[in-house]
Amino acid sequence: MDQRVGQRQGARVAFVSYILVILAALFAALVALFLVEVIAAVTLPQRRFAPSPGNDVRHCVAVLVPAHDESSGLLPTLADIKAQMRIGDRLVVVADNCSDDTAAVAAAAGAEVVERNDPARRGKGYALARGLDYLRMDAPDIVIVIDADCRLGANAIDRLATTCAATHAPVQALYLMTAPTDSSINFRVAEFAWRVKNCLRPLGLRALYLPCQLMGTGMAFPWDVIVSVDVASRAIVEDLKLGLELALAGNPPMFCPSAAVTSTFPSSLEGARGQRLRWEQGHIGLILTAAPRLIFAAITRANLDLLALALDLAVPPLSLLAALVLVVAGIAAMATVLNFSSTAILISTVSLVGLVVGVFLSWLKVGRDVLPPGMILLVVPYMMGKLVLYGLMLSRKSASQWTRTDRGKPGRKETTSIL
Repeated sequence: MDQRVGQRQGARVAFVSYILVILAALFAALVALFLVEVIAAVTLPQRRFAPSPGNDVRHCVAVLVPAHDESSGLLPTLADIKAQMRIGDRLVVVADNCSDDTAAVAAAAGAEVVERNDPARRGKGYALARGLDYLRMDAPDIVIVIDADCRLGANAIDRLATTCAATHAPVQALYLMTAPTDSSINFRVAEFAWRVKNCLRPLGLRALYLPCQLMGTGMAFPWDVIVSVDVASRAIVEDLKLGLELALAGNPPMFCPSAAVTSTFPSSLEGARGQRLRWEQGHIGLILTAAPRLIFAAITRANLDLLALALDLAVPPLSLLAALVLVVAGIAAMATVLNFSSTAILISTVSLVGLVVGVFLSWLKVGRDVLPPGMILLVVPYMMGKLVLYGLMLSRKSASQWTRTDRGKPGRKETTSIL
């Protein structure tokens, strides 16, 4: 009798130990992926695209601007685009389900305007699909997508167009977010985190001769490539989804850091929280629903580019990854005290060290100006705010509509960091 009890107890201990080891190993693999991208970006020379003969010219492009109730901030974006256009280029604004005068503002600024009204099918993907349908009547060589609230760096359109022509592949510009001048929310950690995600990690992939994710704006596509996939989608992270579908079809996106596009975080607390909630909810949803399928497809097809994007997608936001590693480490530590296997706590400790090293290298490369050493402690309230955000995700239904970000009203001030 005592022997059977001991056997059952031993089986339970082994089962719990195996589960903890599997979880610790899974999160260690995600940390390793992040660390490889960072080390590649920091240490390896950047890839150079060599245009083939005849492909080093600037093709005519159509710049497509999907806009939903953006009349108040649309003009600076259109002015930036028009200043970089050449003879033969076109500027098309899709006024999608607008309740304001976006269409009139765009027309007055000299853009071609397409109005779309379909409340049952709302989403940026549907707006892009309508714009592409409009362009079919006189198809351009290259389509560049710019969000209605973005500003363009010098020569961004030229650099996107020439790189797109040279590679005949989708091309993603460097897309960064900055703090608005009229906001008292502390965005320093958020700006650093954005640089890691949208600059450093894509640079690492580029240095390894691998593709990058699409980021929603500053995207250039050869015409035949963009019309080969169905862009109509209500997904909040339609950019990620589109890039993965293009990679699945054999057209993975390339990163072009010399072309810069910028936008600003919302100045209101509610706008910042809502924007981040939509982005991260969509990203985590894709990790759970798409990443395993894409990894399997990449392995069965021996498609390295697709595998790289699927694995990159699988890395969750760093705050969430750190929290998951810490939770498993804490449970594993208690289990070790209770005479369970110590393997899980060893793996989790290595993961935590790797995560700290990766974040430190990232800070050295892209964070010292925006997050000076004296402000490192801002990371603590930032991570606490992100944990609150994940709690909101669990308590809300999936965000599936294209919602204009609440950027606050003039004079409105918030002092809490929650992004």
